[in-house]
Amino acid sequence: MFWPFWDPTMIIVIPALLLALYAQLRVQSTYGRWSQVPIANGLSGAQVAQEILRRNGLSEVEIERTDGVLSDHYDPRTRTLSLSSDVHDGVSVASAGVAAHETGHAIQHARDYAPLALRSAMVPTAQFGSWLAWPLFAIGFFIHSGVMIQLGILIFSATVAFTIVTLPVEFDASARAMRALQEERLVTADEFRGVRSVLTAAALTYVAAAAMAVLQLIRLLMIANTRREE
Repeated sequence: MFWPFWDPTMIIVIPALLLALYAQLRVQSTYGRWSQVPIANGLSGAQVAQEILRRNGLSEVEIERTDGVLSDHYDPRTRTLSLSSDVHDGVSVASAGVAAHETGHAIQHARDYAPLALRSAMVPTAQFGSWLAWPLFAIGFFIHSGVMIQLGILIFSATVAFTIVTLPVEFDASARAMRALQEERLVTADEFRGVRSVLTAAALTYVAAAAMAVLQLIRLLMIANTRREE
């Protein structure tokens, strides 16, 4: 039997839930730790980003302060790098790492990095699918409509694909960030270890999101199969 909030197939997603919880706790712990460690060169996150962009010939990319905590992102449509206040103004190892990561996305954009272009193109479909798929699937289940069930699964698959495509984009941005910080000597060896810890912890959240999406898709397929057998 299918329940709106609980059914036996939800056991499938428990590992992903635990991974997501661990990833979130690790991000908070790691970021909190290294945000208390001042960076030796005294540069703020915004200044670190500006320096990396300048050295990569991307001075036209705008850097702005945005609200929220760890709400940092790069918008390829406007070529704008938005940094949360703590990162933008922070003079810490964590701020440098996060700011450098976002410049990694700007560099990807400038270098026509294919996975970034693909992810950007998938954003509207993924957003649409994330809120439509589950209601469509549930309605189809309760009114015994195989077409609606399959349509819900198909739409949700777009969200799953988006989380998977996100992985190489984020991993590559972090790799570019760490390489830039090292090559341009913006961090010391000890600070680099902190940056790597922060970015590795952040990457784990994307792995958890992808795992959750894949397991949820498997769960939907199992529920749909159960319905066909009834």
